Amino acid sequence: MPRLIHKLIPLFTFLFFFSLTTNAAATTTITQQFKEAPQFYNSPDCPSIDQDEMEPEPDGDNTIFCSEHAVHVAMTLDAAYIRGSMAAILSVLQHTSCPQNIAFHFVASASANASLLRATISSSFPYLKFRVYTFDDSSVSGLISTSIRSALDCPLNYARSYLANILPLCVRRVVYLDSDLVLVDDIAKLAATPLGEKSVLAAPEYCNANFTSYFTPTFWSNPSLSLTFADRRPCYFNTGVMVIDLDRWREGDYTTKIEEWMELQKRMRIYELGSLPPFLLVFAGDIVPVDHKWNQHGLGGDNFRGLCRDLHPGPVSLLHWSGKGKPWARLDANRPCPLDALWAPYDLLQTPFALDS
Repeated sequence: MPRLIHKLIPLFTFLFFFSLTTNAAATTTITQQFKEAPQFYNSPDCPSIDQDEMEPEPDGDNTIFCSEHAVHVAMTLDAAYIRGSMAAILSVLQHTSCPQNIAFHFVASASANASLLRATISSSFPYLKFRVYTFDDSSVSGLISTSIRSALDCPLNYARSYLANILPLCVRRVVYLDSDLVLVDDIAKLAATPLGEKSVLAAPEYCNANFTSYFTPTFWSNPSLSLTFADRRPCYFNTGVMVIDLDRWREGDYTTKIEEWMELQKRMRIYELGSLPPFLLVFAGDIVPVDHKWNQHGLGGDNFRGLCRDLHPGPVSLLHWSGKGKPWARLDANRPCPLDALWAPYDLLQTPFALDS
């Protein structure tokens, strides 16, 4: 019997490590299949992107990714939200007059299977001009404090604070988009938002929101901390849709400013949400306000129950399912909210029926 146990130990050890490896791989595996999107073409009046006018990159790649005439769009990319990302990409291309002038910059975790993510995007969008950059989770994981919803604690959720470091220096302006939204208007209009002489970013502001609720009593009761907004009129803004001047971000070293607030949060709890409060601490009151139609947010409900919500009054250029409820999850569960029907036409998921046919 001891000899049998001796022989079984290596087998159990192998099975244990195989199980760990399999579970780890599952987090980066894409189990869904997606349809190919139609190809979209520029209208005749779109600006021509002349490669001779572009500044060469260090690797010699003198392409649209350095063009000032292109619309640069940054998004994070992971297996969990890939379905939402595909819908967002399709909506951007479908509603712009110059789809061939859009350069997508996708940021994926260094622990993710970037090749698989790249292949998934290429399969549905063979003509898409895009790059996938890796984000080192360890650069921010030590700064993250637990928040009210575990999804907000994902390191990739903080990648938006590092775009100026991740993207090439030749990319001077970028539109950052979350993965749980669709556009129904031309993104070039949003990208062309004037930032004035010194503003770093633009986003829709919501000054009717209770700004004090985004920070704890510990923050507001501390005289030195509460003076943070003394010279500003701070308003809440959602960081899922932003136009960012990366040159000014780099010059002002705003990544470091955000990290300093995150370091303070580790020592004394001054907020409850994830990556949003540090943005508010650094930028609230100093951004260029954008029309609310560019972020009809909150369609995913709150961070706890994700209940259905209605649109805000006014026109709509972008629908954003921020909050706990995601349209693809509610559709799959046969419990969709009424507005989820507006997301469904952009869903590229290959259904079992389509696969069988």
